[in-house]
Amino acid sequence: MCGIVAAVAARNIVPVLIEGLMKLEYRGYDSAGLALLNPTLTRLRSVGRVAELAEQAEGQVAHHGIAHTRWATHGVPSERNAHPHVSAGVAVVHNGIIENYAELKQELTADGYVFTSDTDTEVIAHLIRQTLKSTPDLFEAVRLATARLVGAYAIAVLQEWDDRIVLARHGAPLLLGLGEDGNYAASDASALLQVTRRMIYLEDGDVAELRRDGVRIVGADGTAANVPADRPVHESTLSADDVELGDYTHYMQKEIFEQPQALAATLEMIGGAQTLSPNLFGVAAPEMLAGASSVLILACGTSYHSGLVARYWIEQLAGIPCSVEIASEYRYRVSVPDPEQLVVAISQSGETADTLASVKHARALGMGRTLAICNVAESAIVRECALRFLTRAGPEIGVASTKAFTTQLAALFLLAVTLAKQAGRLTPEQEAGYLTALRHLPVAVQKVLALEPAIKVWAKRFADKQHALFLGRGHHYPIALEGALKLKEISYIHAEGYPAGELKHGPLALVDEDMPVISIAPNDALLEKLKSNLKEVAARGGELYVFADADSAVDEEPGVHVLRLPEHYGLLSPVLHVVPLQLLSYHVALVKGTDVDKPRNLAKSVTVE
Repeated sequence: MCGIVAAVAARNIVPVLIEGLMKLEYRGYDSAGLALLNPTLTRLRSVGRVAELAEQAEGQVAHHGIAHTRWATHGVPSERNAHPHVSAGVAVVHNGIIENYAELKQELTADGYVFTSDTDTEVIAHLIRQTLKSTPDLFEAVRLATARLVGAYAIAVLQEWDDRIVLARHGAPLLLGLGEDGNYAASDASALLQVTRRMIYLEDGDVAELRRDGVRIVGADGTAANVPADRPVHESTLSADDVELGDYTHYMQKEIFEQPQALAATLEMIGGAQTLSPNLFGVAAPEMLAGASSVLILACGTSYHSGLVARYWIEQLAGIPCSVEIASEYRYRVSVPDPEQLVVAISQSGETADTLASVKHARALGMGRTLAICNVAESAIVRECALRFLTRAGPEIGVASTKAFTTQLAALFLLAVTLAKQAGRLTPEQEAGYLTALRHLPVAVQKVLALEPAIKVWAKRFADKQHALFLGRGHHYPIALEGALKLKEISYIHAEGYPAGELKHGPLALVDEDMPVISIAPNDALLEKLKSNLKEVAARGGELYVFADADSAVDEEPGVHVLRLPEHYGLLSPVLHVVPLQLLSYHVALVKGTDVDKPRNLAKSVTVE
């Protein structure tokens, strides 16, 4: 959600800023802008795609600059609300939300400052300018000004005639890039791979200074003497190719087809293992997992659906209670804390604001057994938790999550089996069987991807549909929820996921020939129950699209279309069955002509509440 790029270098940094913004487009945005220093301030802003900003910036040359993609929170998408915001010679770009902006705006207006936008960000620019009157050093002025802000922010600040860029971070991601010809900053490493792979991840409360020949960081506990903070330099394992489309039309398509490799990378550590070790989750895991009385999973969106699948696995295999909470709701209700409960936070980016806040809330309640399942090693949620498991999906650019979801499921299955082993509920034969199934998972997913041609045919039948219903039972019910989410996210068809047994309790009233019903029909203990539910749909004239296993006894007939997956995969079946639903959503969106990778109104990384 939103994106920042900043640069101070010997080279012309305008192409670096534009290329960086393009790499951050996946985060979601509605306008873009940049401020260049040479040595006075030039500001360019546009509504729409970064490509439009690039046209405006053609021919510009500068060695200092900040750039931004905005996702509207305060004020409609418009040029006047686009970043950077300027107060005299001070320019600011900002990710996050300033919760006390109204109070500060009132104070600044009374002091004679004139506001020209509807944003909370403009408050920051005026506040820094006001502070500069008594504290003429930009670094110190930013440090003092940000101390007055309440909320989340990552900011980059330029001042006319000053050869530095000053940055600050609290609750929103920001990192530095150390280059040979200069230094850089961005919201995401992908924006800087064009110039460097050496990164420093700023921590909450940090204020940093970029100069051509170096960087300076002061932590939240830094004194007025500006004691530098010690922050390690990380060598990014990503390459520029990791965030390129290659031969694919869309990032979502690329990421769907990357799932076999992503699963293989995530499960690499068990490749030659004869047994599972709790140390997969961290050095403190043996004690923390063994003593867990229950499991609480906190997540949002697609990650929440992976948690719902995990609840079935954990309770069935480990025999301990598991609850799954939507992170944005959990911290706003009165709950009963249990210090012996294992708290599992799931997030692709590791910066999801609601999930991060819910983990902090759980810790404040005395629940210190925390585990992050995440795709980004240096993210805030990983740093917040005592234990971690990294899903090695690689960069996920498409807003609609695909490979992040299946790798989360693989990680959560490993957790369920490990908890079962810790609880003494796993025989050596069962453990060996689960390890074999996990190792075969990438091959099994590769076979499912071969269904794409048949799914394309189905997708054409959805072109004129306005609504769709997804049905599943047991641990495939969350997969129905995920299938519905994917379809609505990128095709804008209203879709709902339901447990099939709930049809008679309301949804059946909606079923007619214009509402396709998509069902997940694995050959498991609930198949016969599910077939009865499908008969209820057929009897009302509904058009059924059934994803079945090779040996599921579901037959094609008028109004019932069946696609068979190559094999039944037992408890891991949800990982396979979600893949054709991803493909269906993708090809329906293609037929409808929507923007697959950047669906309207949505952002990839939701770093504000």
